[in-house]
Amino acid sequence: MGYADGLFDLTDHVILITGGSRGLGREMAFAAARCGADVVIASRNLDNCVSTANEIEAQTGRAALPYQVHVGRWDQLDGLVDATYERFGKIDTLINNAGMSPLYDKLSNVTEKLFDAVLNLNLKGPFRLSALVGERMVAAGSGSIINVSSTGSLRPNGGIIPYAAAKAGLNAMTEGLAQAFGPTVRVNTLMAGPFLTDVSKAWDLGNGNNFGHLALKRAGDPHEIVGAALFLASNASSFTTGSIVRADGGIP
Repeated sequence: MGYADGLFDLTDHVILITGGSRGLGREMAFAAARCGADVVIASRNLDNCVSTANEIEAQTGRAALPYQVHVGRWDQLDGLVDATYERFGKIDTLINNAGMSPLYDKLSNVTEKLFDAVLNLNLKGPFRLSALVGERMVAAGSGSIINVSSTGSLRPNGGIIPYAAAKAGLNAMTEGLAQAFGPTVRVNTLMAGPFLTDVSKAWDLGNGNNFGHLALKRAGDPHEIVGAALFLASNASSFTTGSIVRADGGIP
């Protein structure tokens, strides 16, 4: 094994990824398994979880546990954590990736139900999962938590205000959790910019790509999240905690 291979080696690690059946979560799940990890694929759609888990096992030879859960519902999260520990006996990395940002035409049409749903999934759920898993990581003596945020938390626009507020809260929560769970558990934010996942099909790109404001002048391909995710999950980031790692194409 070469130096870089060893640095990013995840052999026999267990990585729990919410929103792991599609988009960036799916890319991170496959990457972790290819680096030797067993993975838990958690999302609301069980069929998608099962399909992704089966593909990961077939292509990588690692174990993959599908689990249906709504991350925005507090009372479902204990079951996810318990099922993971029952199957694998540990969690080395938790990736809080599940999220959503529903469209709305004007602010006065944002209902209380929509607002609460956005905050529940993007902020409340990650808090509860981090609390449940982080305390067990501390007891075990090591671990990494990765909160997947958005550049919208730094550069919000009028179409994503509830989402931006939730992700800004997630950024703040990362710093607090890093202090609460240190020195043995690292907690970081992986801040994603625009990526061409399924969600991007709903974007109004007009006749151009609408990314000229970015330093790289384009949106990211989903696989381009992998390097940052592996860095934060592995020992390569052993002295990195409470940080925001941006994979955003260079926002101004």
